[in-house]
Amino acid sequence: MTVRSGRTVRDLRRENRTAVLQRLYFDGPLSRFSLGPVTGLSSGSVSNVVAELVAEGLVEEAGSVDSAGGRPRTLLRIRPDSGYMIGVDVGETRVRIELFDLALTELARVERPLATEGPRRTDRYDVGVVVGHLREGIAEVLDRAGIAAERLLGVGVGVPGIVAGTPEDGAVVHGQTIGWDAVPLERLLRAAVRLPASVPYYIDNGAKTLGQAEMWFGAGRGADSAVVVLFGSGVGACVVTDDMRPGRAVEWGHLTVRVRGRRCRCGAQGCLEAYAGAEALLERWAEAGGEPPAGAAEETALTAMLAAAYPSPGPDGTVPEPDATALAVLEETAEYLGAGFADLINLFQPERILVGGWAGLQLGSRFLDSVRAYATSYALAYPAARVRIELGTLGPDAVTVGAAILPLADFFGRGGRPAEADPEEPVPAWRTTLQERAVH
Repeated sequence: MTVRSGRTVRDLRRENRTAVLQRLYFDGPLSRFSLGPVTGLSSGSVSNVVAELVAEGLVEEAGSVDSAGGRPRTLLRIRPDSGYMIGVDVGETRVRIELFDLALTELARVERPLATEGPRRTDRYDVGVVVGHLREGIAEVLDRAGIAAERLLGVGVGVPGIVAGTPEDGAVVHGQTIGWDAVPLERLLRAAVRLPASVPYYIDNGAKTLGQAEMWFGAGRGADSAVVVLFGSGVGACVVTDDMRPGRAVEWGHLTVRVRGRRCRCGAQGCLEAYAGAEALLERWAEAGGEPPAGAAEETALTAMLAAAYPSPGPDGTVPEPDATALAVLEETAEYLGAGFADLINLFQPERILVGGWAGLQLGSRFLDSVRAYATSYALAYPAARVRIELGTLGPDAVTVGAAILPLADFFGRGGRPAEADPEEPVPAWRTTLQERAVH
């Protein structure tokens, strides 16, 4: 049956379920009475949807609240054990794999280091090695938590680079800076990882998964528009505006900030990443005469650079002289970042710019004020006066959280039904068990 707007009754039913699930997820626990105003649904529609969701084991009672002059109202919430997601961050120094329940509580975590001793940085991203880490790590987190693979809503993966899709291979990764040329990552994972064919993969740029996490649960909540910057070995960004929801990854790090400038790891000259990424920042310190710790990982070396530029007071309370070379490189970097932020402000006019990633969180607390000042001086006055530049609030694990949100958002968008499920088809066996538990 088709209603006048062109949507079918099934479409309306799915949209009603989505509205109830989303409000319970973000604002719950809520009563049936409270769900009406926040979803825009009639009391009858709310009752019907809630009855379905409770019967399917997706929603459960969570106590009661007094009502004005009437019987207490029963509160409802999403059942955390009604579904599970895996989030993966293919990062700069490690692959991180986390298993979450529907409330995004971490149940298990595995980290696999990426080798850094090869002659080229791209050596650490050998596709076979990365796929092997995911194969072993996914099996390990499921085993540790005692969760059957059939209960997964999906696996979200954040990767460096541009992600495209083909009918034959699914998600294909174009990661120029890591040596990935049209890598059919989804096909490789399906062949290597022992998961049911019904479990979907959601592969996207790591900056986008970071942006997804900050907009849902972090410093982006409540904003209509934001740019979330991922600042690690390199830099990237996710733009969220009215016409770019749920967000779009942009290769901001490869914006040219200096014509015929430093060679970037992408092969071009003068990219922002060649000046502001942590890898380039440490190289510039060494080129200027600084002494990064020999053989140290990037995170350790950046910590040492910050300590040299901004020394802490000694036991007697006196502050040592800062390393002038490290300080000069960091101040120049703040200006490059400020100019890059100004471009984001002029192009997208966001309410907020949020800085995340391991390097962004380390550096931000030290020189974010300088970056703000430069951004304001380089940007147009009107949008610059209306933007807030802040640190993200979810910490260095935000990429895996955002990756896990990808299957969760799709699950809610389908009204709380597994991928490719038909409302008329029998409920999966694991969901039937949840129904029986909900009834009893």
